[in-house]
Amino acid sequence: MHISRVDLNLLVVLDTIYTEGGITKAADKLHLTQPAISHALARLRDLFNDPLFERQGHRMVPTALTKRIIDPLRGSLQSLGSLLNDTQSFDAATSTKRFVIGLRDFMESTVMPPLMRTLAREAPGVEVASVRASRRSLEGELAAGTLDLAVDVLLPVSDAVKFTRITVDGAAVVARQGHPAIQGSVDIDTYLAQRHVLVTTRRQGPGFEDIELRRLGMQRQVALRCQYYFAACRTVSQTDLVLTMPESYAHMVNKTFGNQVLPMPAPLSSMDAYLYWHASADNDAANRWLRSVMLSCYAR
Repeated sequence: MHISRVDLNLLVVLDTIYTEGGITKAADKLHLTQPAISHALARLRDLFNDPLFERQGHRMVPTALTKRIIDPLRGSLQSLGSLLNDTQSFDAATSTKRFVIGLRDFMESTVMPPLMRTLAREAPGVEVASVRASRRSLEGELAAGTLDLAVDVLLPVSDAVKFTRITVDGAAVVARQGHPAIQGSVDIDTYLAQRHVLVTTRRQGPGFEDIELRRLGMQRQVALRCQYYFAACRTVSQTDLVLTMPESYAHMVNKTFGNQVLPMPAPLSSMDAYLYWHASADNDAANRWLRSVMLSCYAR
């Protein structure tokens, strides 16, 4: 197959269907109609002489050929995008570029105020979208360019994804004022005797704190799983439940509720955050600028 036969837009459609898992979501992501995506898929099937995707329920499941070519395809698309971007300088002061950053809720609360203050001074036309990215699809979204950057805990990623640590944060214990067992300090026996809140997006399984405690031969009782630290802190303020969370965010959010924020009585590993980007965007001028701004905001 000669490259002159290939419409590069078709390859973008292939990657997007793979990432989104269906024609409807791919059409929304690319701002195209469903018939346009279906027509592009028909052309791709003719080009590769393969179904590429097979419908199973509401999902389009990739064939073996699609699974084999998707990573090289993504790398090629990103390399081409970087090549085109390298021919243009990035002027933050005049740019109207839209950046998409994958952030967890507490990371969003920490970085958005300084980030938007910086943009107001240096890049008033730049738009930022903060989105929640699935950890399973994080690498694929960075490769596809649907995410420019992401901030998360340390994750297992391939060499195609670069990362750097941006925060070093300890764990803190949060309890309400007037808690019957905790007043101004907490020891490990008292901590383990309490009923706890676990903040996680997962429906089951241990949290970071539980894994660390088990490493130390300890176990706690989780009475509540919830999705957001804000909701957890509010619940703690009105009950005798206890919460473990990143220390810096604990001091920030609990000013609202007047909860006690105390040192963690067990030596847990630090709850660090990392900045992720795709290797193909390493030399992209716009991505480099955004990374430098994010690093500066976290440093402050």
